[in-house]
Amino acid sequence: MFSKFVSAVLNLRMRITRLILLVGILFCFEYAFSQDIEYLSKTNVFTSGERVTYRAVYNWGFIWINAGDVVFTIKDTTFNGQDCFHFVSEGWSLKQYDWFYKVRDRFESIASKDSLKPYWFLRNTNEGGYIAYNEYNFDYSSSKLNLFTYTSDRKAKKESLNLKPRTFDVLTAIYFCRNLEFDKFTINQKVPLTMAIDNEVFDLYIRYLGKETITLHEGNTYNTQKFSVMLVKGTIFKGGEDLFVWLTDDSKRIPVLVEAKILVGSVKAVLVNF
Repeated sequence: MFSKFVSAVLNLRMRITRLILLVGILFCFEYAFSQDIEYLSKTNVFTSGERVTYRAVYNWGFIWINAGDVVFTIKDTTFNGQDCFHFVSEGWSLKQYDWFYKVRDRFESIASKDSLKPYWFLRNTNEGGYIAYNEYNFDYSSSKLNLFTYTSDRKAKKESLNLKPRTFDVLTAIYFCRNLEFDKFTINQKVPLTMAIDNEVFDLYIRYLGKETITLHEGNTYNTQKFSVMLVKGTIFKGGEDLFVWLTDDSKRIPVLVEAKILVGSVKAVLVNF
């Protein structure tokens, strides 16, 4: 039974990264890539040099199993002559589980400093020997999302998808949404979003659930804003709003907890350090 729990948690490592990144993704389809829209802060709530660390755990009743770590960092860079942010997320299984299910994941994204619209995205992951590689180039002049992808099960492939307005990759989404002024949303407001995941583009949504004070397993207490997120149906998730996220109700708007229900128990991403 224990090995099944650990396998489930580690197999979810990459998905946990996505879940963290989906926190607070609040924007309507008619929104523009502009930070002077109604619900956006006038300045970024984050800066280059920021580093946030999470612990991925499996929870079932009184059982808590630490499975891996996830780190997000921000650096400055230039892209096609423009000043940009370079977002990076790295994740790995804890060493004691490497023999059983070794995970090494890396996600990168380059986005405009002014609007946070993505220009380039990379996923390079190895999870239990299963390799997946995605590279996106966002071509706004032709409204195309150009992809280069391969996995352990599928040969390398180049393809182009129609680029819908206001489409985010999983990294730029969280930083864009941290700039949103959540107090301007109403309880149970259901807000659509467009997200590029793997080699597809999904129309999803979140539901704003209001403010909540939470105490994490380690004893830290936070005043937060809470959301549920529409999940893509797959082998692990049933689909639907079985993901809940909490972020600090302050000027930084840091995700402190992400919880996804699975068949037995739940998987959590818990803030460790900011």
